[in-house]
Amino acid sequence: MKNVVILHGAGETKQSFWLPYAERELVVKGYSVSIPELPDTDNPDLTKWLPRALQEKFSEKTILIGHSSGCPLILSILENIKVKVKKAILVAGFSTSLPDGPTKILQEEYDWEKIKNNCGEFIFINSDNDPWGCDDKQGIEMWKKLGGRLILWHGEGHMGSDTFKQPYKEFPFLVSLVG
Repeated sequence: MKNVVILHGAGETKQSFWLPYAERELVVKGYSVSIPELPDTDNPDLTKWLPRALQEKFSEKTILIGHSSGCPLILSILENIKVKVKKAILVAGFSTSLPDGPTKILQEEYDWEKIKNNCGEFIFINSDNDPWGCDDKQGIEMWKKLGGRLILWHGEGHMGSDTFKQPYKEFPFLVSLVG
């Protein structure tokens, strides 16, 4: 069965921002959707988040979607699974340290070739004015290493942030990218 795993960011839950909307819309399209509650959400830590994320089911029909800190988690998942998933969509993602961002969610180094080999298609969505630093430069750096489709938006911020009053309750464009 085709499935989608959505990974929330720091300080988020499965009820944050566009995640419930995406889940509803994707279920209507026939997908099985999982949004795991990652532990200690205010302090994203790869040693805690990765074991929980690896409990999900991955197959050649799996699509991974991540928001913010969920994106470096996707990179780590792809480096650790034994199957090639269909697609990964990274929204407001990052792979290097941010000015005021979480650092324990990042690996010191990534095996970019292994990550690339474990995913059929990459889509990066970043904005030029992300207040957390998950901006167009972060998207470009990941895209340079992994290829795929790079979508750079103007003025869309973090695409979901309580701190910066970006509710982003719906995200039809994202749902259209799943297919």
